[in-house]
Amino acid sequence: MDDRLFYYLAGVPALGALAQWLAWRLRLPSILLLLSFGVALGSYIQPDALLAAAGSDESIGPKILFPIVSLSVAIILFEGGLTLRLSELRESGRVVFRLVTFAALISWLLTAVCARLVLGFDWSIALLLGAILVVTGPTVVAPLLRHIRPTRRVGSIVKWEGIVIDPIGAILAVLVFEQTLPLHGDPSFFSMATTLIKTVVVGGAMGVATTYCLVGLIKRFMLPDFLHGLAFFTSVLGSYALSNALAHESGLITVTVFGVALANQRVISIRHVVEFKENLGVILLSCLFIVLGSRLEPNDVFQLGLPGLGFLLALVLVVRPVSVAAATWNTELSWRERIFLAFLAPRGIVAAAVSSVFALRVATNATLAGGEIASQAEKLVPITFLVIIGTVAIYGLLASPVARLLKLSDQNPQGLLIAGAESWVRDFGKMLQSEGVAVLLVDTNYSHVAAARMDGLEAECASILSEHAKEELDLGGIGRMLAMTPNDEVNALAVHEFAHEFGRANVYQLAPSDAGSRHRESVAEHKRGRELFGDGAFYHVFQHRVKYGARLKRTNLTVEFTLSDFQNEYGDSALILAALGSSGQLRISTASHPVVPEAGEVVIALVDAEP
Repeated sequence: MDDRLFYYLAGVPALGALAQWLAWRLRLPSILLLLSFGVALGSYIQPDALLAAAGSDESIGPKILFPIVSLSVAIILFEGGLTLRLSELRESGRVVFRLVTFAALISWLLTAVCARLVLGFDWSIALLLGAILVVTGPTVVAPLLRHIRPTRRVGSIVKWEGIVIDPIGAILAVLVFEQTLPLHGDPSFFSMATTLIKTVVVGGAMGVATTYCLVGLIKRFMLPDFLHGLAFFTSVLGSYALSNALAHESGLITVTVFGVALANQRVISIRHVVEFKENLGVILLSCLFIVLGSRLEPNDVFQLGLPGLGFLLALVLVVRPVSVAAATWNTELSWRERIFLAFLAPRGIVAAAVSSVFALRVATNATLAGGEIASQAEKLVPITFLVIIGTVAIYGLLASPVARLLKLSDQNPQGLLIAGAESWVRDFGKMLQSEGVAVLLVDTNYSHVAAARMDGLEAECASILSEHAKEELDLGGIGRMLAMTPNDEVNALAVHEFAHEFGRANVYQLAPSDAGSRHRESVAEHKRGRELFGDGAFYHVFQHRVKYGARLKRTNLTVEFTLSDFQNEYGDSALILAALGSSGQLRISTASHPVVPEAGEVVIALVDAEP
């Protein structure tokens, strides 16, 4: 085996992990760094050349890479489908439907017109390019949503559009290709309609059937737990391949329907599978963007020149705003939400893969297609990658500031989701809310919830462990979860449930009363969150101190009144809970990292009553 191919295959995942980590540290869209790393890697070594050297065939690269890319896209689309809840469509279903139908049609036609006028493409290639660039996709939308953190309704709309539009765009590209390019005679409208109906029926039926079979096997315990991940993985690949064999490009519909059906069934739990698929999706996403980026010849993109740049700007400034404006007219969306949707349409892996496949199909039938069409088809891949890089850069760098300007997101949300609503918890929430921190209380005791609402706090009567809490609560502006119920097991489970939503660094719980117990009696350490407020800060300790007159105290520290002065006035028993900076940054005290307030910060502490 060629040593260069070995090191390339080993280096791609490492570069992907590095790009993801740098994006997280620098608060940048991960896709932007992944593409940059891929293009930089391609300037030294390209996968097509390595595979050709290994197989002594110049065409072996695309023949190996495209099936791998297609299967990877199937897994990523399935993982995206697992995040789609039909309950989200109650408030945004009409908008989503319009975006994936009416807006997609307008976007296709306007993109084709721009390709014709700006790039000078033949109408057949222009229509094909327009169909390819209809898609957005979870490979770019999901990382941007994690980066932007928009409100729930806008986030669900963008997520649904990005996942559902992928199979629609791919099918549209197939229909346009077979209808406009003279490679297989002159297909009639009837044959095109037949192809469309066959693709949709086969894809939908295969997705539902796969879901039914797999759920039935697991429900009857015919699959051991350790094989669940493998069963779902092979089911995605197998159903995708079989569906494509029955109807071209129906596999994307199959895996999307498969994911959505699994996410919304209530027969079996798929939490462990979702976590496995998410990890696998991140790995595939990282590797795919680097591999496809390394296949790109930068000179091909640069040769597009000003027409290419003009085409990109037309997509961003004309096509997307016009299509969104038409699709969202007279809907329940506010003008802020409509503007944000008009400013978010990045293209991803599906566009890159589909453009590469059709460029190859036109090139292999160059004599039938005609020399002019074949030469224009060679530009499909460069122009698509220009659009991918350009839209990811534009939307990735500007969408978050635009969302914050429109008051639709908070990139570093300071708000708290608090499980529990006892009197002292409500006092803590009121003090935080008076400082501009969003607070949402969740409790099963309606009297506690009613008292919180009377105090002006947002509160929900529900179990923090319920499906309602996971699916229905609006977590816009919420970045951390505090489990402060009297039940240690509920606190531990709540931390486990929301660690995926907020990250393990942002989930906290009161110190469990069994913290000093032996390992046979206490909750496992890995199932706990960060311990709130300090050693010994148990729930019953708070209750006892409050019962005997302790109260929450809000104090401004200044140069004149320092932390030492605060401690001298209230004694060593004063327990510092949190500190807020002048910029609104909230620091929560924990047993492992107690807060040491500084001058200029507001301190919230539990202080005992005066003797």
